[in-house]
Amino acid sequence: MGLTEPSRRRPTLEEVAERAGVSRATVSRVVNGQSSVAEHLRTAVEAAATEMGYVPHAAARSLVTQRTESVALIVPESPTRVFSDDQFFPSVIRGVATELDAAGKLLVLMTTGSAEGRARVERYSVGGHVDGVMFASLHDADPLPELMLRRGVPVVVNGMLPHSTVPYIDVDHVGGVQAAVEHLLALGRTRIATVAGPQDMVAGRARLEGYRRALAAADRRAIVAVGDFTAESGTDAMRQLLADEPDLDAVFIASDLMAHGALSALREAGKRVPEDVAVVGFDDIALADYSEPPLTTVRQPITEIGRTLARHMLKLLGGGDVQHATILPTELVVRESA
Repeated sequence: MGLTEPSRRRPTLEEVAERAGVSRATVSRVVNGQSSVAEHLRTAVEAAATEMGYVPHAAARSLVTQRTESVALIVPESPTRVFSDDQFFPSVIRGVATELDAAGKLLVLMTTGSAEGRARVERYSVGGHVDGVMFASLHDADPLPELMLRRGVPVVVNGMLPHSTVPYIDVDHVGGVQAAVEHLLALGRTRIATVAGPQDMVAGRARLEGYRRALAAADRRAIVAVGDFTAESGTDAMRQLLADEPDLDAVFIASDLMAHGALSALREAGKRVPEDVAVVGFDDIALADYSEPPLTTVRQPITEIGRTLARHMLKLLGGGDVQHATILPTELVVRESA
């Protein structure tokens, strides 16, 4: 086996300046995107840089521009949860990545499923390694968004933060669930239960509130079990509901993945869907269309959540302002389960 050819040395700013017939300072201004360079000098520098294969050193460039050209997306969940089959987080990530890529920014994805993970993310984010931080999901006790905002890091989150000034993107949870429960009432269902989401998250509480409002308006009794947005918790909660209220005839479930688990529990109990128990979920992930039977659900625009997060962040990085709250609409999608 022959020896490999030594790697070619990176051209320096001085060498590019000499080739272009300009000063080193002029090359630096062109490389860093500054506009105070005459067009004929810019053209000469760019031609010389292309001919010599010059690539700016990222670390040195960031010292000049005070920008890393990268943005973090933090998901305060374990990697197992982030990349599970519920498709929520991958869809948000796809939306964020699409917008950042179009703007020439790098996406840094970080998960914080433990106290050690949160500490690492905090050190990295406030240490100047990224230009801004987005959060894809939040639990109430998470201090990171406010901490980063106080450290001067631009922050945008998915999900309202109570008593916070951090700008956020969310969907109309309450209105979407009210429409779902009103649909079940219109079908003639009278004993409508719910599997609520985790109550330390805004989405979990808001979806339970929408359920309670719709039933109160119809003078119906609330029947509640709580899950954690996983399929396993949906199965367990549905078993609990059937044990406590064997004559229930409908259930609103606060996520499609929990609904998938609940359908398994209903089959296990010999209940027909929708003849015995009508089922409605929330999210409209791909699994909803392929469930048995296909799942009636409240559609939230998951990819658009990610795109909107990224658009807001890009606006902040450009020196602009964004509104404190951006609420995206939901839509009831009727399929065979209800």
